[in-house]
Amino acid sequence: MSSDLLLLIGISFSLGYTPGPNNAVASYSGFNFGFKKTIPLIMGVGFGYTVLVILINFVLISLFKTYPIIQEIIRILGTVFLIYLAYKIATATASNNEKKTNPVTFYDTFIFQFINPKGVMAATTLISKFVDQGNYISTSVMVIIVCSLTAFSSITAWTLLGKFLRKFATNNSFIKRFNYVMSGLILVCIIGFYI
Repeated sequence: MSSDLLLLIGISFSLGYTPGPNNAVASYSGFNFGFKKTIPLIMGVGFGYTVLVILINFVLISLFKTYPIIQEIIRILGTVFLIYLAYKIATATASNNEKKTNPVTFYDTFIFQFINPKGVMAATTLISKFVDQGNYISTSVMVIIVCSLTAFSSITAWTLLGKFLRKFATNNSFIKRFNYVMSGLILVCIIGFYI
């Protein structure tokens, strides 16, 4: 395994597994709805991020370099959506009703990847660093595969963390506090986008 591949895996995993909007929502969903009902969210993030990386790699990277304002617009749109999502999570009811449905869908998380400031920044950084113009196709495929595996594994891990923490939820007060913490984590991520 080459040193570039090891470095790519290390950076990709550090970006993917650290707290961020996708991970906070996955933990919230795993906690409140369980793993099975969170699978559409996992698939939305995994496939959405993979498509984002492919698009940035083959189409958008030159556009971002020519028109950096596009990344700023993405950051603003992502921020507005994340504030809305943080509000929805913070105000979610703590009901134990088994028939409750997850308000976050495959489509929501798939589309969100294209305005997720952390995701766009991570994909742009990894492509800029690891896609070699002299060996464009093979290095592009390497980056896409590593990013895709990271997206699926990290979102699954955060979902399982949320599901694990549910074991300690003995009352509605604990559930409400957990939802506040996940909502707060999303707001902290927003602040990080502007520092």
